[in-house]
Amino acid sequence: MSGPLPPATGVHLTSPPGLVAADLVIDAGVAIKWYLPEVLEAEAKRVLDPSYALHVPELFFAEFGNILWKKARGLKVPEITVQESRTILGRLLQVPLTVHPMPPLLGAAFDLAVGPERATVYDCCYLALARDLGCRLVTADRALYDAMRTNLHSSLIHWVADPL
Repeated sequence: MSGPLPPATGVHLTSPPGLVAADLVIDAGVAIKWYLPEVLEAEAKRVLDPSYALHVPELFFAEFGNILWKKARGLKVPEITVQESRTILGRLLQVPLTVHPMPPLLGAAFDLAVGPERATVYDCCYLALARDLGCRLVTADRALYDAMRTNLHSSLIHWVADPL
């Protein structure tokens, strides 16, 4: 298990005087890279900079937990222990995230998902939130990024390795 503790403790991020926070929606694939040695780990950690205000749909926590479950119990050869998973969960809950309820996002996410790109409703919840907030979704989901980067919503999706 690697990665620094987040820069603040579970409160909503506020910017120091004179500094305007850039709002970003992040997905669970980005957040898991804060704690485990993975490809694009350093790039994912850039969003922990206090100049960014991070937003997530409620769904984020279930997806993050499921990633940990898979790495601890869902693989033939576990990558981490259950106790390490619990530690990571505790550390995640200290990250200053603004959590957005799912019901207002569901209709828009469904409409995005049934489009020609055929992304999942789960993934489109993140994109719908970014659209509602007028900011970008930073994703580590290559399939989602590739599907959405050439459509009308391409300005809303940002690959984790690209400069912010």
